[in-house]
Parts: sequence; structure tokens; C-alpha cells
Amino acid sequence: MMSTPDCLLISVLASKAASGLVRTLTQTRLHNWGYMHISDDAFLIASELIANAVTATPGKEIRYQCSRDVAGVLIAVWDASPELPRVRPQVELTLDTLDVSEERFDDNGGRGLPIVAALAASCGHTPDPHGGKWVWARLKP
Repeated sequence: MMSTPDCLLISVLASKAASGLVRTLTQTRLHNWGYMHISDDAFLIASELIANAVTATPGKEIRYQCSRDVAGVLIAVWDASPELPRVRPQVELTLDTLDVSEERFDDNGGRGLPIVAALAASCGHTPDPHGGKWVWARLKP
């Protein structure tokens, strides 16, 4: 783990527990910076990016970064998968089209990246020269 006053970089296991840990660490960092007014957006963005990395590389190492600079707060997640993030076509769900059967329950998602894009000042993905990719979002404080 690398931690400086303006950067937190931590490796975690791609598991269901990762989002909770990341939200806790992010809350402490935002509080120390005096940025709690953006905490709801930051928590949601961090959770969405972590969830995507967990789906892409379950049980593997993922990395989480929360840092700040003159451009704002950067939230970034690295995973080893070469597959780039993709936005699914958005369809309106109704009670008639929602499939809550056990085998298809998770297929009703796919709204994470559009939510991240709506909340962030900017977002995207960057290949890592050592493999994998960083998916990131920047918030204005």
C-alpha cells in the first residue's frame, strides 16, 4: 500500500468485500481533505468501478487509487483483464421486462458506467504498460 497525504494506492482482493473497504478508506481521505460534500458521488463511483473490476477478475488482485491534485479528486481502479469497459445499451426496465430469476438476476444491471459518467467531471480508461487497465473518474471538489 502506498499512502501519502494526497494519494492512497492499495491492492485488494477482487471480492464482494472490496467495495466496503474502499468506501471506508475513501471516506477517511475525503474527510481529511475537507471534501465530504462530494462523498456520496465518490462512494458511488468507487463502488461501481470496484464492482466492474471484481466482475472482470474475480478472486484476483485489483488496485484502488484515491488522490487529489489541482484538477480535482481522482478515483481509479486497476484490474488485470485486457477487456476494455463497455457501456451496455440502456433499456427501460418495467415490471414486465425485469427478469428476477436466480440465473438471470445479475443481467438486469449495466448502468454503472453511465452513472459514473453522469457524476464525474471526466472519466475513461487507460491501458497499464505492465498489463491490464486503469478505469478512472475525476470529481471536482
